[in-house]
Amino acid sequence: MSVPLPPLPPAEGDEGYRPGGRSVVDVVDEEHRRLTALVEELADPATDADRRRAVADVFTAEVSRHLSGEEQYLYPALRGALPDGAELADRDVETDTALRRAVRAADPEHAADVRRRWRQHVAAVEPALGRLRGVATEEELIRLGNRFAIAEEAAPTRPHSGTPTAPPWNRIVEPAVGVVDKIRDAVTGRPTYPADLDRD
Repeated sequence: MSVPLPPLPPAEGDEGYRPGGRSVVDVVDEEHRRLTALVEELADPATDADRRRAVADVFTAEVSRHLSGEEQYLYPALRGALPDGAELADRDVETDTALRRAVRAADPEHAADVRRRWRQHVAAVEPALGRLRGVATEEELIRLGNRFAIAEEAAPTRPHSGTPTAPPWNRIVEPAVGVVDKIRDAVTGRPTYPADLDRD
């Protein structure tokens, strides 16, 4: 199995070495569950208007970071590890582009469309994760998970449909755009994490 990762430097006694962190499969699965809960709350007609706006802001930021991480590390791993990985990754990028467009208009009347497109994203990615787990080593999955988490923290918090969706350009452009988004978020006080929803 070959996931496109740079080799680790050799170390004495590194037999059985397991890097710290979580598998990319576990990270993505957990994020899919968390984002599904957010989009369900967003689409729930019982959610009041102020809460819906805050949930829309958090969902937008979370899904923007999530898609950035997938496009920077998960999709290239699929391309390198699975015989049909290029087709899967291309299809997932198309699904992500449609989701980004829907999220940009994440007002109450578009919530059902956002939920539908989010479900399409999850349905497209989940089977590929299972297949990746079957061909990659646990060490490779953990290393991918670590890179995925780092990429998310540097990623934009708003959908930018004009940014590149494939390495190396997305790994260069998205952190720069992310800085601008984070400054805007700080200045406006926009909530961008689920924990922000529980603050008074």
